[in-house]
Amino acid sequence: MLNKAILMGRLTRDPELRYTPNGNVPVVTFTLAVDRNYSGNGRERQTDFIDIVAWRRQAEFVSQWFTKGMMAIVVGSIQSRRWQDKNGNNRTSIEVVADEIQFGETKKSRESNMGYQGGYQDSYSPAPQQAPASRPAPSFDMPAGDSDFSEISDDDGEVPF
Repeated sequence: MLNKAILMGRLTRDPELRYTPNGNVPVVTFTLAVDRNYSGNGRERQTDFIDIVAWRRQAEFVSQWFTKGMMAIVVGSIQSRRWQDKNGNNRTSIEVVADEIQFGETKKSRESNMGYQGGYQDSYSPAPQQAPASRPAPSFDMPAGDSDFSEISDDDGEVPF
C-alpha cells in the first residue's frame, strides 16, 4: 500500500502553532490552497483547500517562517479522522500529515508576486568591483575532411530535417 501526497499551493492563513497538553509537543495546522486542472467545457480552474498538520521540528519551522499567501511544497500522508461533534453528529476530516515542508518560491519571487512594498531594506552595499579584463575566446579550427558533420548552407531557409 502507498499513502503519499505531494502538494504545492499557497497558505490561506497564518499557521497556528499549539502544543499537546501532556508532552508539550509542538503541532501546527494550516490550510493549503491547491489548484486542480481545468474541468468541464468552461475551462474553469478549480481550487481545493487541504488541511495540513505538522509535528515537532516541522511545526516549529512552519510557524517561524511561513505566513498567509506564501507558496509551500508539502510531502506527507493522507489521514482521515472521525469524531462526534457537540450535537452528536458524526464528522469526518481528511488532512495531510506533513513529513516535509519546503518553500515553494524564492523570497524575491514572493515579494514581486505579492506587490511587496517597504519592510526590511538591506542597507549594505558592497564596493563596486572592477570587471576582469576580457580575453578573446579561443578559436578551434575543424580539420578538413575528418569531420562527421557537414556544413549547412543558409541560403534556402528550410530546416535540414
